[in-house]
Amino acid sequence: MLGNFLIGLREGLEASLVVSILVAFLVRTDRRSVLPKVWVGVGIAVAISVGVTFALTITQQALTFTAQEAFGGSLSIIAVGFVTWMIFWMRRTARSISGDLRGRLEDAIQMGTAAVVLMAALAVGREGLETALFFFTAAQAAGQTTDPLIGFLLGIALAVLLAYFIYRGAVKINMGKFFSVTGVLLIFVAAGILAYGVHDLQEAGILPGLNALAFDVSAAVPPDSWYGVLLKGVFNFSPQTTWLEATVWVVYVAVVLALFLRPQRVHQPTTPVTAS
Repeated sequence: MLGNFLIGLREGLEASLVVSILVAFLVRTDRRSVLPKVWVGVGIAVAISVGVTFALTITQQALTFTAQEAFGGSLSIIAVGFVTWMIFWMRRTARSISGDLRGRLEDAIQMGTAAVVLMAALAVGREGLETALFFFTAAQAAGQTTDPLIGFLLGIALAVLLAYFIYRGAVKINMGKFFSVTGVLLIFVAAGILAYGVHDLQEAGILPGLNALAFDVSAAVPPDSWYGVLLKGVFNFSPQTTWLEATVWVVYVAVVLALFLRPQRVHQPTTPVTAS
């Protein structure tokens, strides 16, 4: 539940902030008549995201066990790629995203209704599709339980509430620190999903080493214990981990975390040299 709560909170807040930026821009420029068009675009994006989640679930259920493992493992790796890109993209563009969105909405308004709906749908849809894919793979890793869905919905609800309070000026959040902290946590969540995806591909016979265990701590960390469930739910920790899973987890965390925590370069404008 906790891992999916984090996914819902982080991804939901990103999408909610995009919507609040668009709404605030229209309200402040006295163009409330455009708001319904934006909401139509947002609704389309949400519907597509939910539809993708259901489509993935139905597709997996129709497959054989081996095909399910191959399908789930491949999606897990793709989801980790998307969320990794998203973490670094938000880190790089957090300061300029507001101005960029306002500029694109202004251009869309000049082009007409369809352009506004499409712009809003694309702006929110990107976050929605990433969320759908990442949630699906995280829920599959958690097993057959409703806890992932509950945690995810709670995260989404809190994200929408926070975005509303931010929009109303009732709450101020240092978004740079928020995305930095949640980015670090998501790196560990993504590492667990990546390892789970590798394990699925091992069970499907696509990758070798299914029976080559790096460690087995089932006696010390029983899967059905509260701490075993907690580690599984947040970090997708498996008491029985193969060498390939462990290697992938360590390499991913070491490389991605080091790059993420690396100080960002501040580009100083150059002063042109003039002849005296």
